Amino acid sequence: MVNKIGFDNEKYLKEQTQSIIERVERFDNKLYLEFGGKLIFDYHAARVLPGFDPNIKIRLLQKLKDKAEIVLCIYAGDIERKKLRADFGITYDAASLKQIDDLREWGIEVNSVVITRFADQPAAKIFKNKLERRHVKVYTHAFTKGYPTEVDLIVSDEGYGANEYIKTKKPIVVVTGPGPGSGKLATCLSQLYHDHKQGIKSGYAKFETFPIWNLPLKHPVNIAYEAATADIKDFNMIDPFHLEAYDKKSVNYNRDVEAFPLLERIIEKITGTDSFYKSPTDMGVNKAGFGIVDDAVVREAAQQEVIRRYFKYACEYMMGFAEKETQERARLIMEELGLKPGDRRVVDAARKAAVEAEQKKKGHEGFYCGAAIELQDGSLVTGKNFALMHASSSLILNAIKKLAEIPDKLHLLSPNIIESIGSLKKNTLNAKAVSLDLGETLIALAMSAATNPTAHMAMEKLKELKECEVHLTHMPTPGDEAGLRRLGVNVTCDPNFSTNSLFLG
Repeated sequence: MVNKIGFDNEKYLKEQTQSIIERVERFDNKLYLEFGGKLIFDYHAARVLPGFDPNIKIRLLQKLKDKAEIVLCIYAGDIERKKLRADFGITYDAASLKQIDDLREWGIEVNSVVITRFADQPAAKIFKNKLERRHVKVYTHAFTKGYPTEVDLIVSDEGYGANEYIKTKKPIVVVTGPGPGSGKLATCLSQLYHDHKQGIKSGYAKFETFPIWNLPLKHPVNIAYEAATADIKDFNMIDPFHLEAYDKKSVNYNRDVEAFPLLERIIEKITGTDSFYKSPTDMGVNKAGFGIVDDAVVREAAQQEVIRRYFKYACEYMMGFAEKETQERARLIMEELGLKPGDRRVVDAARKAAVEAEQKKKGHEGFYCGAAIELQDGSLVTGKNFALMHASSSLILNAIKKLAEIPDKLHLLSPNIIESIGSLKKNTLNAKAVSLDLGETLIALAMSAATNPTAHMAMEKLKELKECEVHLTHMPTPGDEAGLRRLGVNVTCDPNFSTNSLFLG
């Protein structure tokens, strides 16, 4: 899909901002707004809603920055396990530090960090010390006693009351985290408990983009949410509470629906009155559906995302990060939409390139890898590995040569330079693999561009690769993965290893 727009950011921004302002006014000018999904760099939304600004939520908060501040939650167990945020390839604790830096760059105040379900885990204590020594306020909340069944204990001084109260100044407190299970909801409810004990009649709401409540249950955008959460087994459903209360269908997901009766009881216990909300959908301030301006475009984009997720979980299974059940669930979701891997154009092109590489051999012993990219004009470019260069490297060089209209016979990198780098890796650095990965290739290209006008012209085209679709017939090495991520392309790969080596050194 090339340069198609299906989402209007400004329309969404207007609707969402107004919805949040109306919600905070319904309470005592104090709202704890739980942010589900990604607060910054929401690339899933950008992929399934073409035209969606990955940082639209930050733009929204900038408009509200006089009224809003941020509380960042992170689960101590995720710090201890070194859980990864896949889109950046960094751990949740590192992602939290990055998020604080990014928010500061946008001029948005970060009130504090809350380490949830804290039980003196060594890595969590180190993380706490690191933040405090950089003058970031840190709170620790233990597991809530009685949760999830004993409401009287949960809503007591031994439950939420045992948590340290987070002092805030502004009407809107955005409670966010690096990923699901960060303890955002518990933090919001703990604050409600403390506020109401002090006579502050604050409220709670949830900002979560997916599933989109006013799209059909089986709309590809909502199915793409199920694919994205195949590992935690989320599934969409018609909100039965909303249907009963208003005789209207709305889409929500299983965890919110299952948790609603308990959440309703907890809020009523805290406030001493009937809940303001009649359904999980009521709790949301989610206007993403109103920003869709071309349904056909977002349907097509969401279908492509479902295929991407299938490849993602297949690779994670091979690497030991996911269970077979997750891989199978992703496959079934893809098939539910009548899709197959080859419906992603770059897949067959990459596989064909790998076959061609094996047929030509070109002195390369071992695995034959292919890669393909779909450029913004819809054209396909391929790359193959050979003795001195990875398939990802040759792919990117071929792509920018095409964009710069440079004849194929002209070299961007001198063979002598490539051989010299390979010799350095082998003879001086004692590396087993001498071929250039993408990270190394980009550095070599930058060096060549200083003296080679052709290389400089090609290098200028790298920025045009952003958001292009890429497929590899193998799982990328760390250097390839980092390079592709920096270029901002949407990468999938077949669940194949590029070498028999168990350790890449």
